[in-house]
Formats: sequence, C-alpha cells, structure tokens
Amino acid sequence: MHVLGIGDHISCGSALVRDGELIGAITDERLIREKMVFGVPRESIRALLKYHGLEPGDVDAVAVATRNQHLIDGYVDFKDGWFGLRRSKYKRYLFEVASNVSKLRNRVPGLDRIYYAVRQPAFAARRRGLERILREEFGFRCPIRFLDHHYCHATSAYYTGGYRDAAVFSIDGGGDGNCGKVYDVVDGRFTELCAIPSFDSLGTFYSYVTQICGFKAGRHEGKITGLAANGTPRYVPILRRILVLEEGRFRNVANVFFLSALRELQRLLPPDFSHKDLAASIQDYSEELVVGLVRYWLARTGRRNVALAGGVCANVKINQRIHEMPEVDSVFVHPGMSDEGMPVGASLGLYHELSGRGYDPAFPTMPHVYLGPEYDDGEIRRELDRSGVQASRHDDVDSEIARLLAGNNVVARFSGRMEYGPRALGNRTILYPTTDPSVHFWLNAALQRTEFMPFAPAVMAEHGAQCFTGLEGAEDTARFMTITFNCTDWMAKSCPGVVHVDNTARPQLVDERDNPGLYRILSRYRELTGLPCLINTSFNMHEEPIVCTPYDAIRAFRLGHLDYLAIGNWIAENPDPQPRNADTTKHDAAMNRRGTVRRY
Repeated sequence: MHVLGIGDHISCGSALVRDGELIGAITDERLIREKMVFGVPRESIRALLKYHGLEPGDVDAVAVATRNQHLIDGYVDFKDGWFGLRRSKYKRYLFEVASNVSKLRNRVPGLDRIYYAVRQPAFAARRRGLERILREEFGFRCPIRFLDHHYCHATSAYYTGGYRDAAVFSIDGGGDGNCGKVYDVVDGRFTELCAIPSFDSLGTFYSYVTQICGFKAGRHEGKITGLAANGTPRYVPILRRILVLEEGRFRNVANVFFLSALRELQRLLPPDFSHKDLAASIQDYSEELVVGLVRYWLARTGRRNVALAGGVCANVKINQRIHEMPEVDSVFVHPGMSDEGMPVGASLGLYHELSGRGYDPAFPTMPHVYLGPEYDDGEIRRELDRSGVQASRHDDVDSEIARLLAGNNVVARFSGRMEYGPRALGNRTILYPTTDPSVHFWLNAALQRTEFMPFAPAVMAEHGAQCFTGLEGAEDTARFMTITFNCTDWMAKSCPGVVHVDNTARPQLVDERDNPGLYRILSRYRELTGLPCLINTSFNMHEEPIVCTPYDAIRAFRLGHLDYLAIGNWIAENPDPQPRNADTTKHDAAMNRRGTVRRY
C-alpha cells in the first residue's frame, strides 16, 4: 500500500509511505530554492512519484495535513516572516480584527469559536480546491483525506519513535485552531487528553519576542535560542504577565494577539531593554512552561516515554529540559519536528488507519532520514564540467576527506540521498575540525550567517559518553540533532569549536548503519587526530535552503569560499578560500543591542 502525505502550509512538502515504511520525504523549499515556502507542494509530489517510479494510479490514498487553513495555489515566500507575509486583503482584515478585539476575550464568551466560524467558508474552499488540484492536475483517483494538524504532528513523533506506549505532545504556533495537543498512546491507539487554543500559543509568544529583538518571527526563533545563552533572564516577571500555565494548559492572560501582542511587550519592557537578556528570559520561561505542561500530563497518564513534535520542539534546550525530568525515562523528538513533518505524520497516520495492520514498535518505520533525491557520478561530473570546476576522482573519497580535515581544511560534503528535516546530517553538510574556538566567527562570516550561532558536532556514537553527560534515554533522538546535552570536561577542553557558552552542544550521534560514509570519515579522522567528532553544519548560504542538486552544491561552495568540495567521488579545491579572520566586531555588537528596533 502506498500512501502519499502532503502539507500545503509553511515548509510545504510531501512524503511517501509504502507498507508502513517511510521511503521518501521532500520539502518544496529544496526544489524551488526558497526557504520555508508556502503553497500546494506540486514539485515535491512530482519528485517523489518520479524518484520511486510511481504513477498517480499506484497511490492508494492521499493524506492532507491540516483540515482548516486557506488555500495557497502557487508558492508564497516567507522571507520576511509572519509580520511581513503577503496576505490576501481578506486575511489581513481578519488578523487586524483579531488584534483589535482580543482584549474582549474574557468578556465575550465563545469569541474564539466566532473567529473560526467566520473563517470556515475559506477553509472549506481550500479543501475543495486542493482536492480538485490533486484529481485534475495530477490524476489521483484514490481517497483523499484531510487530517487534524496536531494529530499529524503526534503521529509523526509516535510512529517514528519506536515506543509501544508514550505521552505524545504536539506544541507549536498553531494549526486547526489549536497550538498544542496531548495524547496518551498505547499500541497505536491515540487518546486525546488536551487541546490548547491557538490564542494561548507559547510558540507564537516566542515569535513575538523574536520580532521585538529585530529578527523575523516564524523564521529566526533559533537565533533567539542561540542568543539566550549569553544573557540573564531578568525579564521573566514581565513575560508572566502575558502567558501562564494553568491546569496543564497555556493561557494568554493578557488577551493579546499579533500586533496587539507586540505593542503590549513594548509597553511592558523598559525602553533600553537588552536583546540578549530578553532572549534569555523567553528561553528560560519557555523551558519552565513546557516542563510544567509535560509534568502535569505525565502525572495523569503514568507514562515515562515522551514523544515530541511541533515547532516549539525545534527548541533543543527545551527538549533537554524534558529529557532531564526525573519523571521521564526516554524522550524522542521527530526529526522533522516543525511543519515539514506534517506530510510524514499524515501519511503514517492514514496508513495505519486504512491498512488494518497492528502497530509493531520494532517495525523499521523510519530506519534513517536520507529520504530525498540523490545523483550519480555521471550527473555530478556533467555539472562540474558545465560549471568549469576542476575536480579529481577518488576511489576512497572518505579517507581523502578525513585527510583534508586533519589538515584543518573546510570540506563541504555532497553525497547520497538528501536528508529529510531541517538538519544537515552528513549528506549535505559542511565539515571542519572542532578544535578552533574562533570558528563561529570566521565560518559564520563566510556563510553570511549570524555571528553568535554555535556549530554542532557529528560524533561517533560509541564515543558519545566521552563527549556528553546524560545521554541515557535520548540516544535515539540524538541521531538527528534534536536535543542538547551538557558537555564533559574532556569535550570542553578538546573540542571548543562546538561547545556553546552554556557548556552544551547539539550532537548528531553517528552510527555506521545510519550513514556509513560519514561514519568512515569520522573513524579515519579519529585515527589521524585522536578525536571522534567534527563540526557538522548545514551546506547552504544564510537564508537559503540546504543544497539539493549538484548545481546548488557548486554554487554554495563558491559563494562560501569553502576550501574543498567533496561531491560524490569527486573532490574540488577552491582557488579562493575564505581567510580565517576571527573578527568579533559583529558578535560584540549583537551582545550589546538594546531597545526596540521598530514601533508597532
């Protein structure tokens, strides 16, 4: 049985499940080269069908993630985040009304329901329009089902986590009228315990702080997480006046939304507030709120396994705090935790509903995340020739990469199938030694990235305990760079290039079964240097998607002035590499930014 899953909102994409196994997953951003793009995922549907040799008639069902949202027929970019998004006049009007009347929520019972009732005709039009596109443009004749947004997050986490029983949490900005749901799941049977309205969203609250600090809400929350470690959480008392946790649910006690929320934050904060301290405050408070939410529902279910998905679960420090809870034995964060995971959850959820097959946690639903396209040596050679890049072919390219890395060179690696999810996990990756504490200054500059963002390590799995504390119960999720751990003294001393200022790191634990090529590179590098880890950062320029094709790889290699490109079995040397200039000017400026960037 083939089930195609699609998501047509932010980070739109498609996934394909065959007889219960996830065999393909692609986001359209990688194909059209526009990060976090919205819209009907036409390109990823075509790519998956072509790659797996399927016709529309071979698909037994189509699962569409999210029941209620507006149809975006065509691609809409997300360059400027939530507050710069191009919306229809109708949708702009709805957001303005919601911003202005949100204060009436306590005085007008059912205001949330009224708001969503007004939008139902547009939601119904989207369902009709999307079904028409799938049938008329693509020729699908199979059943098409629309599934709840948070159910799709929950199924993505549960079915790929390998648990028989678990408390499953979906926590994000919002979808289908809610910003979170909690499920108790046993043997594949989902019992919904809690739904938190979108108006009370922690994810959206975090985005408001992102916007206030001069970044782009919905795009740059990770920058706030990185900045937070440099600050002091002095503004938490102010944040408590806006959002709280009550009886296992977040509650927006300030009754603010969208523009009114930005204005309320600006009103409450001192005029010269410190950006790094506000970042530390929202991070510290978010950890407190989510840990409180998880603790509340674990006490009521008795579960000790926790599965997580949703945009808030992209916050690796929150995930670490959950893992460290005494009530938790094991935690798993789905690799595509944000909305890029919607198609995966939809396809897995519908497959298990239609197949009648009992759930077996030992079944390899997602044995790895290398689920995108790949390119053979001939295709790579032709692109090198077209681009005029001189490259030499190596029979043992992994050993040559290790040798170059041992010589302190930056090596971009393009090999095999592209990764699914937001992390580069070895196949579309930039590698460098972990020994240079100044690397985040000059390599971030080369890639045009934010100066204070830390780099993450790829580590041989059997050496994980040498590098990190508290791995037990999170080893599986650490395969996907979805959680941080405290670093050992040895790690902090030997590998300072990947240890953040708070003594944590976000590792990828690499097993030979997951990625044989990356494991060989790490193994050879350890033979040469004694170190079992390397910097592994995504192969892309700032604000661009991770590279997908040989053309993308060659372009980013040149723009980033990287030392070497290992592409398939070929290695090219850059005649114009980036100088190792550890200029801290931008970093120092970021640490001292204060006050409102703009008024709302």
